[in-house]
Amino acid sequence: MGSRSLEKAENAIAKLQKECPESRNIVEAVKVDVTSDDSIQAAFAKISSSPGHIDTLINNAGATFDLEFVAGRVSLRDCFMRAYDVNVAGTNVLTWTFMPLLLKSSDPRLIFVTGLSNVTQASKSYFPTPPQPAGWPKQIEFETIGYRCSKTALNMLMVDWNHKLKADGVKVWAVGPGMLETDLGNARWLAKKMGAKPAHIGGQFIRSVVEGERDADLGKIIVKDGISEF
Repeated sequence: MGSRSLEKAENAIAKLQKECPESRNIVEAVKVDVTSDDSIQAAFAKISSSPGHIDTLINNAGATFDLEFVAGRVSLRDCFMRAYDVNVAGTNVLTWTFMPLLLKSSDPRLIFVTGLSNVTQASKSYFPTPPQPAGWPKQIEFETIGYRCSKTALNMLMVDWNHKLKADGVKVWAVGPGMLETDLGNARWLAKKMGAKPAHIGGQFIRSVVEGERDADLGKIIVKDGISEF
């Protein structure tokens, strides 16, 4: 389990063990910050020494700064650039760095956790932003556009990796777990208010992909009920 904070990782592992006492899986914390090449290299060195390979790489690191922009704490440019640094650039560097370990697997799997990126202009509703009246500025309580643009770019990253790794037999997907109650953007309370589902639902879905239930949908953006029409 990769985390910027070992303390938070250990707390998460303790929670996992409490919620799943019957599980015999071993979860180890690895400190890694995807915005730091040095941190990624250190994590690579640690995992190279033990266990020496990986079977599935789940890129779940994600960040949004849209609400920080709405609150006036970051600039609009920083809102976008910081999201792209984590969600796209950092994810790509980590994937590139860890690829030698993934290719050692007999059944390598590569998962990019996408987000609210599959809502297009043609959709009947543009969740979560309601229609806006004329005039400027717009009053939007729950802004997501920087995050969503970065996750759309992440989908393109998945398509590219799927293309590059076909001869290697790596199974690649972008997985959309849906709107879940997490600490993304430090707005768990707001997500819950808007009807977000419990986070474990996303975990169960990702596990099903790892275990082979969506092997017919390689190279696609998959959601629990099918394929994203993005």
